[in-house]
Amino acid sequence: MDSRDLEALKDAIRSIPDYPKPGIVFRDITTLLRDAPMFQLAVAELARPWREASIGHVAGIEARGFILGGAVAHRVGAGFVPIRKKGKLPHETVRVSYSLEYGIDEIEMHRDALHPGERVLLVDDLIATGGTAEAAVRLLRSLGAEIQAACFVIDLPELGGARRLEALGVPVHSLVAFQGH
Repeated sequence: MDSRDLEALKDAIRSIPDYPKPGIVFRDITTLLRDAPMFQLAVAELARPWREASIGHVAGIEARGFILGGAVAHRVGAGFVPIRKKGKLPHETVRVSYSLEYGIDEIEMHRDALHPGERVLLVDDLIATGGTAEAAVRLLRSLGAEIQAACFVIDLPELGGARRLEALGVPVHSLVAFQGH
């Protein structure tokens, strides 16, 4: 991606200071999603490294990962698997717990969503501390998935999430990075 496209993608993302609490700058991709050329560029760039990689499924983390993951799955010719918050899936599930700043949460997916050895891309909008993405990696691996990479539109490198996934042996592919939280 050339530097003009990179800057255009960054410019398409709205920054909201002091949300959800003072000192945090929220990176809002809804402005990117509503801009058809920027949305298409983001999906194309997320998918580009994997177009010829025989990916079986793209797993998207609720909720923005569904939007991006479905589009990336279409682009690479793969199926889509949703990773949801606890209690949202109607069939038999597998679940993992993970720590949040003020407690514990759980994510789950259908037990029959993947078979051992399937090549999977993990997709979400943003990687910050990496807690949810790490839980998704553990969940996917519990079903025997071979995770090819975790793909994000935004990386917040100071928070260490990408390094956390790479320490698990998962390559991280992000389109843009923002400094700070």
